Amino acid sequence: MKKRRKIHEGKAKILYEGPTTGTIIQHFKDDATAFNGERHEVIDGKGVLNNRITEYIFLAMEEIGVATHFIKRLNMREQLIKKVDIIPLEVVVRNVIAGSLAKRLGMQEGIKLSRSIVEYYYKDDALNDPMVTDEHITAFEWATATELEDMVATALRVNDFLTGLFRGIGIQLVDFKLEFGRHFENGNLRILLADEFSPDNCRLWDIKTGEKLDKDRFRQNLGGLVDAYQEVARRLGILNENGDIIDSDDAKNDKPTLVK
Repeated sequence: MKKRRKIHEGKAKILYEGPTTGTIIQHFKDDATAFNGERHEVIDGKGVLNNRITEYIFLAMEEIGVATHFIKRLNMREQLIKKVDIIPLEVVVRNVIAGSLAKRLGMQEGIKLSRSIVEYYYKDDALNDPMVTDEHITAFEWATATELEDMVATALRVNDFLTGLFRGIGIQLVDFKLEFGRHFENGNLRILLADEFSPDNCRLWDIKTGEKLDKDRFRQNLGGLVDAYQEVARRLGILNENGDIIDSDDAKNDKPTLVK
């Protein structure tokens, strides 16, 4: 068996050289980290769930015309993706006051915002991913004004679609983080949605109970992280009642489980 060349290893994923030029294999680990890596545990099954949830969401994005780096799922833990030049920014969309926004402004969690807020964070672990403005982004040439406008428009479109999708399965989309990358193909440059979309990088609360179904269960020592991720997958139609992963072709033909 040919040994794969590792390109990069992050806190939750490993990137390997893909089988063809311009492709990468993205492997989802079971590692859970918080507070910029200060807390770390390996939680069995987390990577499998994040892989499948990301696949589901990115396929849904493609269906509404949002271009992503996703090509196909290879196995339970890996995806084949397009090689992109990652823009060093995290684009965060907030619909409800929670997390760092609540701490930063001394506000109570759970208050619905009158309109969605978009924030930017510079991707640098050593600096704890500081919050930046559009002035910083364009002045330091992390992205052009046109690219930033494109990313914001995409982020808000994703928010509109996923807010409705999750509401239909009894989940409130509190906030989420997106990453983007530049993709060159046939001499053309496109900005693609990249990285992942899973309970690792968004906040999902049960609409009726307020129960947290995301990584905050790990950050706040609530326990039951895999159970929460499984519940999200189950409502999306990725996981059946027996806890078995449903094949992606079958899941694609099934509608998410509506919650009344």
